Amino acid sequence: MTIQELYEKIGGSYESAKKILPSDRMIGKFVQKFLTEGSCEKLLAAHEAGDETGMFEASHALKGVCANLGLNELSRRASEISEEYRPTNQKTMSPDEVNQRFAELKELYERTIAGIKEFAAQ
Repeated sequence: MTIQELYEKIGGSYESAKKILPSDRMIGKFVQKFLTEGSCEKLLAAHEAGDETGMFEASHALKGVCANLGLNELSRRASEISEEYRPTNQKTMSPDEVNQRFAELKELYERTIAGIKEFAAQ
């Protein structure tokens, strides 16, 4: 699987990643580092614990990492959560909406990780 095929498989934007990381080798190296980056795990744990500060911090970090890697949909979903829990913002989502956003983010994250692991195993 090429790096472009990986991005197609996981719904990422190879073009966006290429703007930040100038070679396929670098994109491949950094996208594999995403496997151990940890922001999503911290975000999910903070959600389980009801830790709003933790949810903001982890979702904000996840948003940035994903944006730099061209994982735009994952970045967008993390951004929604980040804005919901930004300390200066008023809450706009119901608890059910928040739980739905987390479920969608988790599913997308798991698909992304599975694709990256398949790429790394080659």
